[in-house]
Amino acid sequence: MDILQIVGFGLIATFLSLILKENKSTLAFGIVVFAGTVLFLLMVEGLQNVFSTLERLAVSSHVNLMYLETILKIIGIAYIAEFGAQITRDAEQNAIASKIELGGKIMILTIAIPILSVVLETVLSFLPK
Repeated sequence: MDILQIVGFGLIATFLSLILKENKSTLAFGIVVFAGTVLFLLMVEGLQNVFSTLERLAVSSHVNLMYLETILKIIGIAYIAEFGAQITRDAEQNAIASKIELGGKIMILTIAIPILSVVLETVLSFLPK
């Protein structure tokens, strides 16, 4: 799907949501959530080429694929947490959106610990004993 289709779909969903917001606010919010989910899934589908290219580069550079997988998981968590927080903010639930973001940050930190350990060990190996 190209950018014109993505923007067109988003604008149509926005107009429908605005029209329905006055009388049927629940349905309007449902349209917002549905459109956001569809757009998110369409963009995730486009990332498949990026992932395969990164994997190919990691293999040709002899980089441990565990590091690449960890970084991709971190990026995925960040995008999903941001998406969830935005939808929650659209429902005017800012406190819950903040907790979603905090949860994403904690998960990212947890997943990043192996990479942080390797970086710290590498730095320490350069220091004289």
